[in-house]
Amino acid sequence: MTTTTNIPSESSTDNVKPKRILYGGWIDKLPEKWAPYAFLARIDKPIGTWLLFWPCAWSATMAAYSHHLPTWDTAVMIAAMGFGAVAMRGAGCTINDLWDRNMDNKVERTKIRPVAAGTVTVPQAIAFTGAQMFCALGTFMMLNNYTKVLSLSSLALVVTYPLMKRVTYWPQVVLGLAFNYGALVGWSAMTGSLDPAVCAPLYLGGVAWTLTYDTIYAHQDKRDDVLAGVKSTALRFGDKTPQWLTGFSSAFVGLTALAGYMNGQGLPFYLISVGGTAAHLAWQLRTVNYDDPKSCWQKFASNKQIGAIVWSGLLADTVLAASHVV
Repeated sequence: MTTTTNIPSESSTDNVKPKRILYGGWIDKLPEKWAPYAFLARIDKPIGTWLLFWPCAWSATMAAYSHHLPTWDTAVMIAAMGFGAVAMRGAGCTINDLWDRNMDNKVERTKIRPVAAGTVTVPQAIAFTGAQMFCALGTFMMLNNYTKVLSLSSLALVVTYPLMKRVTYWPQVVLGLAFNYGALVGWSAMTGSLDPAVCAPLYLGGVAWTLTYDTIYAHQDKRDDVLAGVKSTALRFGDKTPQWLTGFSSAFVGLTALAGYMNGQGLPFYLISVGGTAAHLAWQLRTVNYDDPKSCWQKFASNKQIGAIVWSGLLADTVLAASHVV
């Protein structure tokens, strides 16, 4: 009796469908062709959108406060900038993943990113970037000409940030300059110009804030980053990270307070925006474990609360000023 072994032919193995990459959360419930794009834009992790949006909201609200601008006009512009933040954050993430595709596949946390994993091709990612920027065009067309030029000038920062991780241990500075551009755009969108006395400290304070939260974020990947050749402030600061971040956090609080002072903000701003932010940052730095990726992510993500705290104080100031209480 002769026995035979069924060996799959080459053609049959070629027809085996590759296993779907699972990203986690609700994205995995999307159609298989959609999921990589949703993950590419980080739609499931809106923290980046919040961090991009808050400086816009702060600046626009401060301009409305000192210039006594209509509430409805302010609300419409802030909502438009919120929509723009969603679109531009997604575009920025896609650009970042295009540049980093040959490094992301060497880092455990990022190796499933669609461009690095090959589930989205480079041409597809470029087209997706263009589509997201087209969506942001709606917000762009609402801006005055001064702000349009100002906004376009930020694109150089968006494109070059990923490259900085290859050449300097301070890429977070460039990220801060890009992510806090709203401190300039929000003000100019409301007034048609910039007030350096207010906008400069607000902008620089935001950069110090980014250096704080993104250094915490970078500590998640510090071991893999060394192997992949990725540079960051987390690697630059090392064991002295607590001291550095105490300095940057203090600079953020101090510069935000200075911006408020130059704008004539009232007591609610100092109690809520300044005091609340200082307390939240103190809690972050006291409780974060830089060697625990989960702790780093949680503290990083909590910074959306800081944005809300600063804005709450500004809104309280605006409401009280409108009612002639302050």
